[in-house]
Amino acid sequence: MRLPISTGPFALGIRFARRVAPSLLCLLSVATVSSLSLRVRAQAVSSPSLSSPSSPLSARERLHQSAQWADVERHLPDPATATAQVLEVQADILRARRFPDDAMDYYKDALARGGDAASLLNKLGLTELEMGNVELARAYFKRVVKMSRKDAEAWNNLGAVEYLDGASSSAVSDYKRAVKLNKRQAVFHANLATSYFELEDYGGARREIAAALKLDPHVFEQDAGAGGVAAHVLSSEDRARLSFEMAKLYARNGMEEQMLHALAMASEAGMDVQREMRRDAVLAGFEMDPRVLVLVHNAQALRAGRGAGTGAWSAGDAPPPLVETKPLTD
Repeated sequence: MRLPISTGPFALGIRFARRVAPSLLCLLSVATVSSLSLRVRAQAVSSPSLSSPSSPLSARERLHQSAQWADVERHLPDPATATAQVLEVQADILRARRFPDDAMDYYKDALARGGDAASLLNKLGLTELEMGNVELARAYFKRVVKMSRKDAEAWNNLGAVEYLDGASSSAVSDYKRAVKLNKRQAVFHANLATSYFELEDYGGARREIAAALKLDPHVFEQDAGAGGVAAHVLSSEDRARLSFEMAKLYARNGMEEQMLHALAMASEAGMDVQREMRRDAVLAGFEMDPRVLVLVHNAQALRAGRGAGTGAWSAGDAPPPLVETKPLTD
C-alpha cells in the first residue's frame, strides 16, 4: 500500500522500517546551518582530523567516501549565495541519490533563504521518515498542519506516521482530512483503505479501494518511487484480504493482468484464493484458469521454502513451474 507523497523530483526506492526507537527533537534553527554548511560538508570529506581514526565512521561519512559523492560534491551550490529554489532542487537531487543527511542540510538552507516553509518542512519530514525516524517526521508534519490546515499532503504524511506508529484510528482521521481536501488524489484513498483494513472496517476499505482505482487504475502496482509514495506495512492476513479485494475490483473492470497480480499477492500471503474465488460471481470464472493454477502453485512453493528449480511441469497436465510474478506492493 501507499504512504506519503511529495511534490518535487525524487525516487523513493524506499520501503520503510515499521518500528523505530522514538526520540522527539526540536527543529534545528535553519539560520545557524546556512552560512558554513557547505564548508562543513566539504571538511567532513577532506579533513580526517575531524574524527578519531579509531572511531567508527557514521553513515554519512561512509557515503562521503564514495565515488558518487565525489561526483555530486563538485556541483553543490553555495548555500550563502544560491536562491531558495536552487537549494531545494539540490536537496531533491541529494535525496534521490541517497544522501539524506546532506539533503536535509540543503532543505534547511532553502528555508533560511526564504523558501516555501510548508513544502520544505514536508520534505524534511519525508526524509526523516525514509530514514526510519518516525518521531522526527511527526514533528515536521505537525508543524506543517499547524501552519497550513488545508495542506492535504501534510495530513496524508501525518497519517502515514500515525499508521507506522500503530495509531490506526488517528491515521484514519488524518487520511480522511487529506481526502476531504483533495478528493482527486488516488494515493490518499489507498492509504485510507489500508488503515480501514487495520481497524477491520472492510466496508470502508472496499469503498476507498474502489475510489483509488477509479482515479488511478495502477495506484496499487506502480513503483513507490515513481509516484513519490511508500508502502504501508500490513499483516499477512490483512495483505491477503486487501489484495483479494483489489483482485475483485480489477476483475470487474476487465483488468486481468492486474487481477492476477493481486491474486498472487493474496495467495503468497496465505489465502486459499481458489476457495474464495468460488464465492465471487466474477472471479469464479477464473478459478481453474491455468494462470491461476500457476500462481497458486508458486505461492505454495514459496511458503514451503522450496527453490526455483522445484516442480518443472506445465499447467494442465503437471504441477506448474515457479514463475516470476510482479507484486502490487511490497
